[in-house]
Amino acid sequence: MVESVSTEVKLIIFELKGKEYAIPVNQVRSIEKIMHITRIPNIAPFVKGVINLRGVVTPLIDLRKRFDLEEKEYTERTRIIIVALADIELGVIVDAANDVVDVDTTHFEPSPEVVGGAEIDYISGVVKLEKRLLILVDLEKVFDREELKNYIKSEG
Repeated sequence: MVESVSTEVKLIIFELKGKEYAIPVNQVRSIEKIMHITRIPNIAPFVKGVINLRGVVTPLIDLRKRFDLEEKEYTERTRIIIVALADIELGVIVDAANDVVDVDTTHFEPSPEVVGGAEIDYISGVVKLEKRLLILVDLEKVFDREELKNYIKSEG
């Protein structure tokens, strides 16, 4: 008999328009409060601009805009999650960063067909956690690498 191997994964849970989303903690560098954003002309609409984070110029992506949700004023709860994908470091603007949880991978399920909206393109699955349903975000899909490469090249 083959037993399924369960492994624990740490997830950072964040909020967008009242829904809870999650990304693996190993992709996250830090969580920052909202700060001054320098706008950049002629860029993808979901790219908000750049920030100077401890001397490093970091591009910012507004996940609400990327998921085709209406924009919202930033508040005290708004956070920038700094993530690292391969050789690129980016900031993701979210409504709030809620907590970090350990989840057994056996709780991961594929995305249900009923999840609607533009965000379906950027979801790798869902996690059922007690009474919560977390939507797993696939950061590789959120950040269209070609778009970002073009953007970063135009910066240099």
